[in-house]
Amino acid sequence: MSRDLPCFGEPPTGRAQKVRGDDVWRQVRRAWEGGETAQSCARRFDVGLDNLWRRRAKENWSRDRPEDPAPEPTVGWDRHAEGLLEAFEARLAEVRELAGHLADTLAGREIEDVSVWHLGFLFHQRAERLGPETAAADREKVRARGDDWADDVWDADGRLKPLAAIDRALMRRWREDWRAEQGLPEGVAAWAP
Repeated sequence: MSRDLPCFGEPPTGRAQKVRGDDVWRQVRRAWEGGETAQSCARRFDVGLDNLWRRRAKENWSRDRPEDPAPEPTVGWDRHAEGLLEAFEARLAEVRELAGHLADTLAGREIEDVSVWHLGFLFHQRAERLGPETAAADREKVRARGDDWADDVWDADGRLKPLAAIDRALMRRWREDWRAEQGLPEGVAAWAP
């Protein structure tokens, strides 16, 4: 029993092998990188689709695809920009107000007219920068006034609690206020402070 096998370099029986030169493959690459589909390139240049994908991977072909443009907001760009500007100015005013309070507290003035959400931060800054005597005096002033939130800021030994613990305690103490400021209606996200 003899079997006829094709010789090395000859196409298998019944199937013509396509051999394309480097010029053709440069044109294929240029077309594909220019955005033409692989199937269209294979058809137009008469090359095998599998071969096209193999060459693309081997030679690291890539398409210089421009970034997608930003989708237009539903309110339009002008109204969107107005909203962004208002939000920026509000954040800027809030940061500047806090910076003013911080400067006052670090100059040794009492902490007054400050959002409760910043109390822990301000007391920590005073303790860090003005020393333990100032921290002890702050604690005594707050306790002498009878402020019930003093235990949220200082432990039983009179030490400042960690800032994150103070923040969480104050959010729990004034939960409804915090939720209203964040826009959370009652009954949703019950886990949130």
